[in-house]
Amino acid sequence: MNPTTAAELDLYQDVVMDHKRAPRHFGTLPTPTHQARGQNPSCGDDLQVTLNVAQDRIEDIRFSGQGCAICIASASMMTEAVHGGDVVLAQQLHQRFRAVLTGELEPEAAHLGKLISLAGVRRYPGRIKCALLGWHALMHALDDKP
Repeated sequence: MNPTTAAELDLYQDVVMDHKRAPRHFGTLPTPTHQARGQNPSCGDDLQVTLNVAQDRIEDIRFSGQGCAICIASASMMTEAVHGGDVVLAQQLHQRFRAVLTGELEPEAAHLGKLISLAGVRRYPGRIKCALLGWHALMHALDDKP
């Protein structure tokens, strides 16, 4: 669903701000099997993703760091979306989310769940990196074999 009414835009903004104010899965894991850091020097966003993967499932995931509202909200929603899920499904979700933000895929066709709240970021090319930073860190963490 592409937000078109003022009420829909307000709802999506509320979801993003809720995740910024009270990010889910915020913190670090004491002994992660995988970890990576993502930085965007142009705006100062700096995130670390730590996770435990067992038998190709993301058993636990956390993120820490600082960033703008879009960066933190996206990382928070990402952790909710992939926690307990299959690694391959997380990679596919990342591809669909990136495709929506870059305009390659319409939001309605992407099956993003709550992540659709961030689809409006695609209208602001300078903010796409903010929304993808946590995802890039997650993908780098998954690429690094323990």
